[in-house]
Amino acid sequence: MSKQRIALGIEYNGSHFCGYQMQSEGTRTVQHELEKALSKVADETVRLTCAGRTDTGVHATGQVVHFDTAVQRELKAWMLGGNTNLPRDISIHWVREVSDTFSARFSAVSRSYRYILFNRRVRPAIFQHNVAWSFERLDQTVMHEAAQYLMGEHDFSAFRASQCQAKHAIREMQAISVKRVGDYIILDIRANAFLHHMVRNIMGSLMVVGRGEQEAGWIQTVLQGQDRKCAGMTASAAGLYLVNVEYPVEYGLPDSGWLPDIF
Repeated sequence: MSKQRIALGIEYNGSHFCGYQMQSEGTRTVQHELEKALSKVADETVRLTCAGRTDTGVHATGQVVHFDTAVQRELKAWMLGGNTNLPRDISIHWVREVSDTFSARFSAVSRSYRYILFNRRVRPAIFQHNVAWSFERLDQTVMHEAAQYLMGEHDFSAFRASQCQAKHAIREMQAISVKRVGDYIILDIRANAFLHHMVRNIMGSLMVVGRGEQEAGWIQTVLQGQDRKCAGMTASAAGLYLVNVEYPVEYGLPDSGWLPDIF
């Protein structure tokens, strides 16, 4: 029986997961929960490929995964059956059949993240696991100015975690902006691909500028120096969301996710 390839759009609250990727037995991960739920629908083992592995505590509204199966199910059965078997902090929000040339990981032309920082003297309570927090007042205008030095193709070694396994640090920054909405500072960032902790390290460095400890041009100096030790701290995982993965139009996939401005 011939196999078909199924792509799914996934969202999850990463607060209580040890990241996306499957780890040792007994460790709660998004991949483990998804594969377990979809395997029940398929009545056989399902193995997933994802667009981008997220770390412990990182959220997603626009994760994309795919799997191959010879089991015949209506597309709505994968979504309804999958969601029935998933915990409440993960949901499937679209399903499509795709050609066997599609890869959730390798077919992606860009990935977009949003980082949400609550910038008020008093820490958040209701959204404590869903936003980062800084009690020091930040200047979002100068943060946005500094961020523009990262546009284009560069070696992003200065914003790369020491445990990053990527073969090289060359990435193309396609869009980056910082804005304020009330007490929230929002970083939107799109690139062809990202390094381990890259968004969180960029945000941590922009916060240095936002506090007035460095001028906007310092970001360019850090970028060109390619030394992680010269950049800012790694910002909290709680504020980071994978919001969209873009694919060539021929695959006919919807925009994978979204987030309103203040959440």
